[in-house]
Amino acid sequence: MKQPEFVNNEIYHIYNRGVEKRKIFLDEKDYFRFIHNLFEFNDVVPASNRRSSRQKQLVEVGLPPVRKPRVKPMEVRLPRAEVRKPRELLVNILAFCLMPNHFHLILIQKEDKGITRFMRKMGTGYTNYFNTKYDRVGPLFQGKFKAKIVRKDEYLLHLVDYIHLNPAEIIRPKWKDGETGNLGEIKNFLQNYRWSSFLDYIGKKNFPSITQRNFLLNFFSDIQDYEKEFFSQFQKIDLEKIKELIIE
Repeated sequence: MKQPEFVNNEIYHIYNRGVEKRKIFLDEKDYFRFIHNLFEFNDVVPASNRRSSRQKQLVEVGLPPVRKPRVKPMEVRLPRAEVRKPRELLVNILAFCLMPNHFHLILIQKEDKGITRFMRKMGTGYTNYFNTKYDRVGPLFQGKFKAKIVRKDEYLLHLVDYIHLNPAEIIRPKWKDGETGNLGEIKNFLQNYRWSSFLDYIGKKNFPSITQRNFLLNFFSDIQDYEKEFFSQFQKIDLEKIKELIIE
C-alpha cells in the first residue's frame, strides 16, 4: 500500500500489526508502555532531551512515578540550568485502539513530517522496549505503518466508531459480519476495555491527556452525547461507507 503524502492539518488513519501477525502486547505493562510512548514521543523535542519528572503523566498511564533521591544534609543543590518548555505536538491524536497484535491511530499532522517523525519514534522506542524485555531480536512490526487520509469530515465519526468497536472482536470475532450476539455483553466489555480512547470519549477518565477530543463538538452539542449515539448506532454502523479508510 502506497502511503499518502502527509500534509499539515489533515486527518489520517494509521495502522500497523506485529510481524507475521504475532502479538505485540503480552501483558498489561506492554499496553501501558505503548500508551506512555504515545504521550512521551508526541513532541518536537526528542524525549531524551527532556527531564524525566513528568510525575502526573506517568501515574496517569499506569507507570510508577520517578522517585527523587533524598538530598544529604550538607549537599549543595545547584539551580537548574534549564526550564522545560511547553510541549510542541507533532500530531493531534484524535483516537486510538490497541489490540493484542495490532493498533489503530487517528492523527492530525501538526508539524512538517510530524506523522513520520512520530511513528518512527513510536516504532523504534516500543520495539527496543519489547525486544529487551522478551530477549528477542529483529523487527516487531510488519513493515512500515500503513496510512489512509480521511478526506471527508462526515466519515470521521464513522471511523472513530469503527476503531472503538475493534475490541469487540476479542469476544465476537465475526461482529463485522453482523454476528454481534448479546449486545449487552459487548457493551459491558467495551465499557471496561482500557486500551483505547473509548473510555475518555464517554467521560470515564482513563488516559485523557493522550487524545484531543474537542472535534466531537462538530457533531454533538455536548461531548457526553457520544456514548448514547455510539451504542444506539452499534448495529447500524456502515462499514461500506468507510471501506476505503479501513486498514487491516
